[in-house]
Amino acid sequence: MTQQIPLSDNAKITSEADDGTMELAPDLAYIRALIANVVFYGAPGAGDRGWVLIDAGVFGTKDRIKSAAEGRFGEGARPAAIVLTHGHFDHVGVLEDLAEEWDVPVYAHDLEHPYLDGRASYPSGDPSVGGGLMAGMSSLYPTRPVDVSSRLHPLPQDGSVPHMPGWTWVHTPGHSPGHVSLWREADRTMIVGDAFVTTASESAYASAVQAAEMHGPPKYFTIDWDASEASVAKLAALHPSRIITGHGRAMEGPEMDSALQRLSRDFRKIAVPSEGKYVANPARAADGSAYLKP
Repeated sequence: MTQQIPLSDNAKITSEADDGTMELAPDLAYIRALIANVVFYGAPGAGDRGWVLIDAGVFGTKDRIKSAAEGRFGEGARPAAIVLTHGHFDHVGVLEDLAEEWDVPVYAHDLEHPYLDGRASYPSGDPSVGGGLMAGMSSLYPTRPVDVSSRLHPLPQDGSVPHMPGWTWVHTPGHSPGHVSLWREADRTMIVGDAFVTTASESAYASAVQAAEMHGPPKYFTIDWDASEASVAKLAALHPSRIITGHGRAMEGPEMDSALQRLSRDFRKIAVPSEGKYVANPARAADGSAYLKP
């Protein structure tokens, strides 16, 4: 049986900006768009093409994302880019609509491109892992790709993140083949997508109340646990001072880092299910080909 690592309220970042977003730093904020977080990079009032959107929520959240963006950056302000941690349905739900409406380039890791240009579906979710309503429904979650091929670009090979000076991307596969996390060395801030999360994403109740806990990646969509363990170890070794995950509240401080170190150290016991479709048989290939489904 897997475990969780409780965190006190002291580890939460609870600074709400005037625009209604949760602010992590003067140039970094996020909103919870139903079940997943959407991140905004750029100074308030940055204006048209002066900011970046990281991930694109679930279906039905376009107006919420646009309203938050306009409140933070100005009326009609479009991003310079959309950067994706990965392409699961809860991170690209309104990607096609926003990319078209804003006429904006989309950046993602090469191994994630088949799920963003219409070529391939993700492996199906595994409802047998994690318990809870969210996990139990996972076989019903969309796995078909979106298609933003006309706007899709690979992340630069030098590790930089377009339109985000001072940030680098880190390949953190396991939850998906081309999953990436974003890292800013200057203030040790990390945007981790679903490499690990701060709520029990398998449970509808936990997702609603967002109790402060450190967890591995959402179990029902994680398809390579060995790779996921290595990715968490890579991120823990950076000792971030603050984190924003794809699910759950943003966290900061020594207690958060201590919990992340424990997650990395005891990953097999804390995060990995005892059984499951992808536990013994990960969907894995060096070139990503094993992930592809017609």
